[in-house]
Amino acid sequence: MSADTYLIYTTMKNEGPYMLEWVAYYRSLGFDQILIYTNDCDDGTDLIAKRLTEMGLATHVDNTVAKGGSPQNQMLRRVRHHKAFKAATWVFSLDVDEYLNIRLPDANMPALIAKLEEVAEGPLDVASFGWKLFGCGGITSFVDAPVTQQFFLCDDEHHPYSGVARGFKSITRNNGKFPRFGPHRPKGVAEEQEQHVRWSDAGGRLMPYASVSWRADAEFRHDFARLHHYVVRSVDGFLVKRDRGKTNHIDSDQAEIYWNNMNANVTEDRSILPAAERAEPLRKELMADPVLSGLHDRAVAWHRAKISELRAREDWTAFRQYLNDNILTRPPGKPG
Repeated sequence: MSADTYLIYTTMKNEGPYMLEWVAYYRSLGFDQILIYTNDCDDGTDLIAKRLTEMGLATHVDNTVAKGGSPQNQMLRRVRHHKAFKAATWVFSLDVDEYLNIRLPDANMPALIAKLEEVAEGPLDVASFGWKLFGCGGITSFVDAPVTQQFFLCDDEHHPYSGVARGFKSITRNNGKFPRFGPHRPKGVAEEQEQHVRWSDAGGRLMPYASVSWRADAEFRHDFARLHHYVVRSVDGFLVKRDRGKTNHIDSDQAEIYWNNMNANVTEDRSILPAAERAEPLRKELMADPVLSGLHDRAVAWHRAKISELRAREDWTAFRQYLNDNILTRPPGKPG
């Protein structure tokens, strides 16, 4: 019997400084393949993806969209037809700011799936992992350093910071049960087949298909994994994020409301550091490649230049001041 294989599929635009850490991290968790769909890149994200393809560590796919189109939705429609996707046992839609923190002594995907299926008492079709939002931690400046080693202030483990903080992402057994895939979960199961879907949370608790949305319910468990979501990063990094725009809801401005919903700085969590340290040798190996190193440095320089430009935009003066004034703001009801 052949071993299971694990695949990530993602969209990226202007994420160059963050790519090598993220790819090294997920390769160290046991992911065999990473499909990187890129569109309209200015910082060389696409070139980094192409070099990773040459090195056998990822596969780049051009995802150019028509004006007004959604890169993420286009990717979700196209990815099911990619030969690597069709060949994988498990498929997982993730963004470059999401890091799965496996809470097991043996922190890898086969061990995680085995543990979830042990608790669930049988094979799974889907497993979902709840976000833990990480805020800027009071950090203003963009720094060329691993994200997992910069940001430690985050949401409370059990009391969500905001409504969107309860979001999750799902890894799916690629067994043909699901005709459609969304960014958070697979979809499209016929009503008469729903009872045959075995779907668990991150503690092995089974959830009826009809009860699952894109957010964790009150009973959702995080025993064996949590998805650390570094959604805002630094204040300067967030300026670039807003300028780039969303990959799905492209007309939605990532401004003050988005910052308030995502900038969680309630408590501290450094538990991902052991996994990050295990990935560090591969990250350093990637940085030692002269092509990747040059492309990474080029991306960092582009981001620094873009930040200087965005700091000078007169029409963003109030927005920049808002971020600085609310750098560690907590929502109503949260302790200060």
